[in-house]
Amino acid sequence: MSDMPNIQMDLLKAIDIQALAGENDPGHPPRILLLYGSLRPESYSKSAAMEGARVLQALGCETRFFDPTDLPLPSPTSDDHPKVQELREACLWAEGMVWSSPERHGAMSGIMKLLIDHIPLSPIGGVRPTQGKTLALMQVCGGSQSFNAVNQMRILGRWMRMLTIPNQSSVPKAWLEFEGGRMKPSSMYNRIVDVMEELARFTVMTRGRKDMLVDRYSERVETAQEVHKRVSIKDI
Repeated sequence: MSDMPNIQMDLLKAIDIQALAGENDPGHPPRILLLYGSLRPESYSKSAAMEGARVLQALGCETRFFDPTDLPLPSPTSDDHPKVQELREACLWAEGMVWSSPERHGAMSGIMKLLIDHIPLSPIGGVRPTQGKTLALMQVCGGSQSFNAVNQMRILGRWMRMLTIPNQSSVPKAWLEFEGGRMKPSSMYNRIVDVMEELARFTVMTRGRKDMLVDRYSERVETAQEVHKRVSIKDI
């Protein structure tokens, strides 16, 4: 807690697990993966994500980061690359995610899109790495406040069948908001705390109910047809 000088600890509310958790809740601390879309040594998107991780840890969550350095471009052979395997294993571990991107040329960064492009919609070992999991979105801007990156990532989160929380963070003139890798106290910092609180609550509230929430009629029809086909062939 001493590493969070901007937080008024008496006003940071712990997650009420008992009130939020479903009947099938696994009981362990919420698992949150944080992805950032920059390779710069002094990356503001990474620093924002790190501030978010500190809040999540104070709320009782377990956090992991993925370093996008050396992540290859998608190709027919990239699935076997160690960095791609590391990213996918982290996604399978996670119950929720934070995507933090700089805005470049009015859009999310290419690094952020590369990260997302390496996460498949199809199951890995029978488990979909994103479907039904929670997602929080953040961006940092070099100039005035914009929401282009978070809006684009919200579309991608929906495409990845994730439960993207309503709140989001956009930090304008990020070079004024950070010093020595840490964020200064401000309303922008408070918004990041808001987003992390909401993500933690939504993750606990939905993770034990995920299978029910993402159960789809179209997939049940498809499964029934496959069973019928298999049984019919056997009878022949």
